[in-house]
Amino acid sequence: MLSEALTKALSEQVNAEYYSAYLYLGMSAYADREGYKGIANWFFIQAQEERAHAVHLYQHILERGASPVFTDIQAPPASFAGIKDVFEKVLAHERGVTARINKIASMAAEEKDHATYNFILWYVNEQVEEEKNAGEIISKINLMGNSPALLFHLDSELAARTFTDPFAGGSA
Repeated sequence: MLSEALTKALSEQVNAEYYSAYLYLGMSAYADREGYKGIANWFFIQAQEERAHAVHLYQHILERGASPVFTDIQAPPASFAGIKDVFEKVLAHERGVTARINKIASMAAEEKDHATYNFILWYVNEQVEEEKNAGEIISKINLMGNSPALLFHLDSELAARTFTDPFAGGSA
């Protein structure tokens, strides 16, 4: 059985993952409106991943004999100062997610809840990838300067992203 504190922290993370999905859908809509269909796709896929994370966390709470607690999910921003601004906000957001995940890992370790600790380690590793991906895209945008042709190339590159459920087949 999950402790009350871990149930609360994991429930908050479920809600945070749904906010992340909303945020990335908002970013997808922004990119689409600006004509960047590939970047919009990248954000749409990111939103799908966040929803999968929320469900995965929700299932862990239930499997451990607890009930998740849901709260309101705030609306994401609808406009940005440009594509670089969007990805800078992604990186800042993912750093915040990393801090929350690390807090849950620390709580699980302190409580000697080895099942939850082992479970949350997948997310610890996932956050390394999330921050790396955002940082690499920002680096590419910085290298491009103000070149519309190079931004078009990045848009085409990000259009190739597809969704693969990380939890299909029980791999995590």
